[in-house]
Amino acid sequence: MKSEQNIVLIGMPGSGKSTAGVILAKQISYDFLDTDVLIQVSENRSLQDILNAEGHMVLRQIEERILLTISAQSHVIATGGSAAYSDFAMRHLGSQGVIVFLDTPLTTLTARIHNFTTRGIAKRPDQSFDDLFQERLALYTQYADITIACAGLNQEEVATKIIEAS
Repeated sequence: MKSEQNIVLIGMPGSGKSTAGVILAKQISYDFLDTDVLIQVSENRSLQDILNAEGHMVLRQIEERILLTISAQSHVIATGGSAAYSDFAMRHLGSQGVIVFLDTPLTTLTARIHNFTTRGIAKRPDQSFDDLFQERLALYTQYADITIACAGLNQEEVATKIIEAS
């Protein structure tokens, strides 16, 4: 791992980006940044409130705007699951570090996500979690410098795999 480069975590909601990201940041002495929190602080409301009031496309636009403002070194950055919809944002983040896709099986994700309709997930109102998974998988794969197969791993093991792969 190059010193000062960021590690940008992408993946579906429930893939462990925030949890593994905090563990990873502690292990490598980096700062941790959760872009969903940046959005909520910037907008002074929850992701779900944005979705309820303005819809998934507005949330994606806000997310892109926030992602494009990130200028950091030596950070583990956990992105929202929809970050990969913005080519501009992904190229921006990729220019500052390595993009790591946490490839988590759909069965694991559905076991972890119990609040699909209220979690603040940027999706079409009629879109199922399975459909969202299929749609995003190609995007995550496209932008990933490194893919971590997370099946059967706990978050500490995921962090270790990221260190080994970086």
